[in-house]
Formats: sequence, structure tokens, C-alpha cells
Amino acid sequence: MKISKNAVTGAKGEAINNIASDTDYNEVMAKIDKLMAKGSENVTKSELAEIRSLALKAQAYEQKKFIIEPPTTFAGIIEMKMYDMKLRQTQLAKKLHVSDTKLSLIMSGKQRPDISFLKAVHKELDIDANLLLEAV
Repeated sequence: MKISKNAVTGAKGEAINNIASDTDYNEVMAKIDKLMAKGSENVTKSELAEIRSLALKAQAYEQKKFIIEPPTTFAGIIEMKMYDMKLRQTQLAKKLHVSDTKLSLIMSGKQRPDISFLKAVHKELDIDANLLLEAV
């Protein structure tokens, strides 16, 4: 790892700039755990800044390492959007101006979506029309 003047030091005393391996990641997480075990009342401002810095480095590593592939099924695409928008299925049905039953049938694959439904999904959920058509 590269060493910089402002780098945070790991358990072994070396500087931690960017996490490049699982070993580095485990070391950073151990350091975070050790600092957090002190309790919020007993952590100094510099230790709090160190926790914040290490947590951001760990988060960046996790985002690179654990990539979640976007859904490719029609129902998966809609479910992902429902999750992003924090919508339940009944709320989505109202937003799309369809009955709960129709939405349930489409989501379970028992009914194919019609053009008006696809238009509503595209418009109300801001999902690319090409992506929807490829998934149907």
C-alpha cells in the first residue's frame, strides 16, 4: 500500500490509504471495531475522525468488491424500482392506475403486461422503455 503523510495507520502500524485486499479490509474492520468498543463517550475527536475515514475506505472497497447485477426480468426490474421508491405493491398499483389484482398477476408472470401498463411503468417509474420491452 502507498504511504502518505495523512494516512491512517492499521493494526500493524503501516499506513492505510486504500483497501486493496481482503486482508487490508479485515485489518481496517478490526481497527474500527477496536475504536468503537471504547464507547461514544470515550472516543476522542481524532479517533472519531479516524473511524469515519476507515469506514469510508471500507465502504469504497465493499462497493468495488460486492457488485450487485441489475435485474433482467420484468418483475425484477419493477421490484427493484419499488425498493428504491420505498413502495409496497398496493401503492404501486395506485401509482400505475391498475388494480392490485392485475399488478399481482403481472408480477407473478400469470398475465402479460399490456401496452397501457408498460406505458404507465415507463412514465410513473421512470424506467427506460427499451429495458422494459427487452424484459417482457
